[in-house]
This record gives sequence, structure tokens and C-alpha cells, in this order.
Amino acid sequence: MLVLFPDGSRKEFACGTTTADIAASLGQKIKKQAVAALVNGSVKGLSEPLNEDCELKILTFEDDEGKRVLRHSASHVLAQAVKRVRPDAKLAIGPAIDNGFYYDFDLDPAFSQDDLQAIENQMAKIIKQNDRIERFELEREAALEFMREEPYKCELINDLPEGEKISFYKQGDFTDLCAGPHLPSTGMVKFVKITSTAGAYWRGDEHNKMLKRIYATAFPTKEALDEYIARIEEAKKRDHRKIGRELSLFTLFDEGPGFPFFLPKGMILKNTLIDYWREVHKKYGYVEISTPMILNRALWERSGHWEHYQGNMYTTSIDDTDFAIKPMNCPGGMLVYGFEPKSYRDLPLRCGELGLVHRNELSGTLHGLMRVRCFTQDDAHIFMTRDQMKSEIQNVVKLLDEVYTLFGLSYEIELSTMPDDHIGTIEEWEVNQNILKDAITEMGKTCTVNEGDGAFYGPKLDFHLKDCLERTWQCGTIQLDSQLPERFELTYTGADGEKHRPVMLHRVVFGSIERFIGIITEHFAGAFPLWLSPVQVRVMTITNRADEAAKRIMDILKENNIRAELDDRNEKIGFKIREAQNLKIPYMLVIGDKEAAEGNVSVRARGKGDIGTMKADEFVNIAKKLIKDKAIEL
Repeated sequence: MLVLFPDGSRKEFACGTTTADIAASLGQKIKKQAVAALVNGSVKGLSEPLNEDCELKILTFEDDEGKRVLRHSASHVLAQAVKRVRPDAKLAIGPAIDNGFYYDFDLDPAFSQDDLQAIENQMAKIIKQNDRIERFELEREAALEFMREEPYKCELINDLPEGEKISFYKQGDFTDLCAGPHLPSTGMVKFVKITSTAGAYWRGDEHNKMLKRIYATAFPTKEALDEYIARIEEAKKRDHRKIGRELSLFTLFDEGPGFPFFLPKGMILKNTLIDYWREVHKKYGYVEISTPMILNRALWERSGHWEHYQGNMYTTSIDDTDFAIKPMNCPGGMLVYGFEPKSYRDLPLRCGELGLVHRNELSGTLHGLMRVRCFTQDDAHIFMTRDQMKSEIQNVVKLLDEVYTLFGLSYEIELSTMPDDHIGTIEEWEVNQNILKDAITEMGKTCTVNEGDGAFYGPKLDFHLKDCLERTWQCGTIQLDSQLPERFELTYTGADGEKHRPVMLHRVVFGSIERFIGIITEHFAGAFPLWLSPVQVRVMTITNRADEAAKRIMDILKENNIRAELDDRNEKIGFKIREAQNLKIPYMLVIGDKEAAEGNVSVRARGKGDIGTMKADEFVNIAKKLIKDKAIEL
């Protein structure tokens, strides 16, 4: 058989040659690093024999598919270890995920810390044993009999199509129902670490039983694992919920699960972000609108949300009519467009909206500001002609690029294509998907494809931000929609005097104001750039003889719109400085007898310490320039 490699080279192999043998033929380095293979676009295990001509790529841990194979095998090692420590545990599912894997178990009582340590020890033993991981198949009845002690596995088997052979993977004394592929042996998993536990509903349905989930990760080298664990520990220090409380920015109360409360300093941060949002959108030619929070059922039926999104909507009744609290701003934006007749000269029309939306999220998925039930979506809907589509997509990408660069956030783009639950024809979807892809390709950007994850009305580009800890967050999105303008019968008069249907883009930049605040809180570890900091300067006195001079400095700062606090307490200056450092205040202006007499301030910068003595006006000029430039560094 003939094998074509990614570099364009071809090589003959005997039928029945395994992908492991092919990897070995490419040299010791690739043989050692190989974890799986990509054969004609499908991921295959290294033990799998090949019997026909194919395109083949050897996968290592550096490939996303390779990471998933190694970590999926690690999840089986975890399940095997759990069965040794807690034989009463019933197995559910254990997939690979970003940065690791998890496995769900049904057991009572829950895992103790002693259990977790024992499980991790058993995982190390299983890896050391280096048992072969072998695949076999059974017919449905035999599979059900084989898994008769595992009710969740039997449920999964019963859900598989009739007549389909059911695959299992065996390693030592443990066998699991699984489609694979896997590593050839447990020893190739190398280094593992349990990271956390949580509760999870079976199949993500809150009506099902709550299971116990163990999260873990695996790496091929100890150095890589240690580096990852260090990042996790740093992430714990940067947890936005912890920093939000410490800096008095925001909090959550039991009286409103999933509904965040912003405190006075948090509102300064939020409003500063909103001011910037308005500034940059004005620059890019947007107008701002506001639509009601509650609209009637007929509107949501017309938009398709009542049919496709009702489970996430809060509803109420007014005057015996069903209403919904809006989960997104789009339908209201349709009504605004249709309020007055439009000409081709009015297009593109870029309408921005900071709309408060509500979504009925499962309680188990709520997480600080990252996953909430109420948030401010920084939405915009762009109405355009068909020949404006590509340029408008590119205009949005430029806006996104400018915003994310300002915060020091890099990003990757993902193209999400037509889901099973969609409206519109396949042909329309294909055209729109190609336009999105072509638009960013022309800008020199690339994207990965996320099959079937588009919105029900159109394909989209998702922007995944990468923070200083290399974590990714999905924030910006551009959704190309030719369906809602059709449903709402939107029109514009063309140059030919005839009525035409506009196309629209749905897009967000921050995703939601609240979630973006959570992301940048962790990205900056609460040490916000000067322009964003709720308190930009703290003026502090060494003795009460400097109080009057400090008050004069405060007046100067306020006159120049610099957010400042005065600390004239009868405390030692070292205590005051440490407190301001803990509160991550960018600048401290220290005033003692000498500074008061000379009309100076001693300036301390966050992370830099004492940077010298200067006149108040000199400091104000420095601060105002940093604020105007929206500089990240002090």
C-alpha cells in the first residue's frame, strides 16, 4: 500500500503494517514521540493495522489530537485506579478536555482527600505496570451482559444504533466501554495529577442524578506537568472571585445565585470599560440603541428563539399574554431597523447596544462572573447589502484586534459551521461560511473549523483570547445571518429603486461586560492598568503636619480627573504603603515634612517602588499621558 505523508513524500508499506511501525520507519525521535496517527483525516491508534492507500500524519503530544488521545487513555487509568480504591464506584464517562480530562462516578460517600491521594498513587502504579491497551468488540446483548454491573454503561450501550458492534478497551484488570482510539499501553501516559473534584449531573441534565467528577491532567514529561501545576497555582491566586472580594469590586450573594452585585469600585471599573466601548465604537462608525428587556412571545416565535432557545429563557405573563425576558438583543434590533424605511445609502447600518440579558443557566455551571444568569452583552447588529458583507466582517475584525491588543490579549479564531438544529438552506449556509473564511484569509489570518457549532441561524467566527497564563477564553464573535432579516421581512430600497433584503452581522467584542471583567481581573491579577484602576492614586501622609499639603494635592488630582484617595490616618507609613500595595493601587504619593515644605511628592509606583520626588504638576502630566494612552505599564 502507498502512504502519503504531510510533506508530500510517499512510501510503500506492506498491508497490515501498523501506524506504530510506520512511525518507527521515520526515525527514533518520531517513534519515541508518537501517540497516535491521523489516517485520511481520522484519528487512529498506533496499534491499528492499515490495509489500503492513505494519507497519514503521525501525531505527537504537540498536536491537539495527540493530546486528546493521551489524556483519554489517562482517563481510563484514572477509572481503573478509582475502581481499586473505591470498588463501589459506578462508571459514567471520562473524556479528554482542554488541559486535561475528567471521569464521572456514582458513589456515596464522595471522595475524601485520602481517597484522592490513594487514587493518584494507584494511577502511578498502573502507568508503571505498562499494561497493553487492547481493543475488542461485542454484539449488543453480549456487551450488556459484560457491563451488567455498570448501569450507566448499559444506558450508553442501549443508546447506540441497532446492529452496531460495540467496542471496549482492556488494560490489565480493567475494561471500559469506549470508541477509542487509545495509546498502545498505560506506560505511555507518563505523568498525571488530580487537579480538582466537582459535582456533575449525568448527561448534563439537572433532572438526573448528581455524580462525582474528578478532574486531572497528564503530560509526557515531568517538566511539562510541573509547569502546568505552577500555572494552576498561579491561577488560584488570580481567581477573580477572590480578587473581587479583596478589592471590593464585585460579589455574589445566596439571595441571587448567578446574579452578580457590583460594588462602588467595581462600578467605576465597569463604567470605565463601557466608556471605552462607546469611544471605540464611535470611531468605527456605530450608533447606539437600547431595546426593552421584556418582549412578547410572538416576537420570540418570529425570531425562532421560542422554538430553539426556550429552555434558556425566563418567561412571564402580562395581561394574559406570554412574555420573555430577553436572552439576547437581536429581535429588538430587528424592530429598530424596521421602524423607518431604509435606502442602500443608509447601509451599512451599525447599531450597538449594551443590553442587559438573562439566561436560565444550570446552577452547577455557574462560576463567578464567567458564567452568570444576568449580564450586559456588548452587542451590535450590522445591516448591510450583500456586496458589503466581506468588508464589514473585516471591519469588525479590525475593531476586535484593536481592543484585544489594548489589553495585551492574543487570540485565535474558530469558524463554527451549520448545526443539526438550524434554519435556512444548506446552500445559504455554505455561501455564508465561505464568506466568513475568505474575509479573514484576505487579512492574513487563519482559523480552525468547529463543525456543527454555529448558531441556529448562521455560521460564526469565535475569537478565543489567550491570557498571561496561556488560558483561552471565548469572548468576541461574528455571526453572519441571512435568516432573521427574512423572518422579520426587513428591506431596503436599492439603487435600482427595488426592494431588497439586507444581510446582518451579530457581533460582540467583550462577549459580556461582566465576563470580560472577570477575565481581565485574572489576566492582570487585579493590578489593572492606570486608566482602568478604580483608585488610581493614594495620597498618604507621614505625619499630621503634612495633612494640609496632602489635601492640596488631592484637590489638584481631582481637578485633573485622576481618581484618588487620601490616607491621613495616624498609622506608620510602612503600614500604609503595604496596605496600598495589597490593594494594587498603581501610584502612592507620600508626603512628609520635607515634601510639604518644598511642595513636592515622593512617588511610589506599583511593582517598582520609589521612583523619586517631583512636583505635583509633573506627576499629574505623567499620569494623564498614561491614562490618555491607555498604557498597560506604569
